[in-house]
Order: sequence, then structure tokens, then C-alpha cells
Amino acid sequence: MTKSKDKALLRGEIYWIELDPTLGTEIKKTRPCLILSINAYNKKMPRVIIFPITSQIQNIYPFQILVDVNGKKGKVMTDQVRCVDKIRIKGKIGELDSLKIQEVEASIKLCLGL
Repeated sequence: MTKSKDKALLRGEIYWIELDPTLGTEIKKTRPCLILSINAYNKKMPRVIIFPITSQIQNIYPFQILVDVNGKKGKVMTDQVRCVDKIRIKGKIGELDSLKIQEVEASIKLCLGL
């Protein structure tokens, strides 16, 4: 069986990722996360850049993007960006289309003042 650390992870894919241990207000536990680092980086590096997704969607702020992952609503939290080792990655859940990725990119720019 191929481990996540050995396979090509693609930009826009969503995986279960173990985020613990964490500190303070960092988002915790194993949860869906969007991989947004570029494919060339993902192929060569032992890490990926991810954005966690939460199902807590009562409030959607400009730095959070509403998504549908296999029929379940959630929000991408662009204010909780992380770079994680591939050993934290578990199973693939799905992927976002290019229009939704553009929304996430715009949200990141807003969050970081770019």
C-alpha cells in the first residue's frame, strides 16, 4: 500500500490530516484539510501547505470560504494555514474545483493583506 508521504499530493485535494498536538487557539484534532501548495512543491518536499476545514459554519467570515465536501458543508479556514509533514496525512476525501480554489486564494490575500 502506498503511504501518503510517498504519493503525489495535488493542489486542491482534501485529505484527513492529524493536526495534534497543537497549542492555544490552533485548530485541533484530525480533520479535513485542503492542500494548496503547488504540485511541484508537493512532489519534491516531505511537507505540504494546508488549510483546515471545519463543519462549524454558523458564522462565515471573509477569511473563511464555504465549501461542500462530498455533500457535507464546511468552511476552509485561511487564517489557520499550516505546513505539515506528509506523515500526518491520512485518507483522501475529495477535491475542490478551480473556481472554489480561486475563492480560497482571494480569501488568503485578504487575510494576509496581499
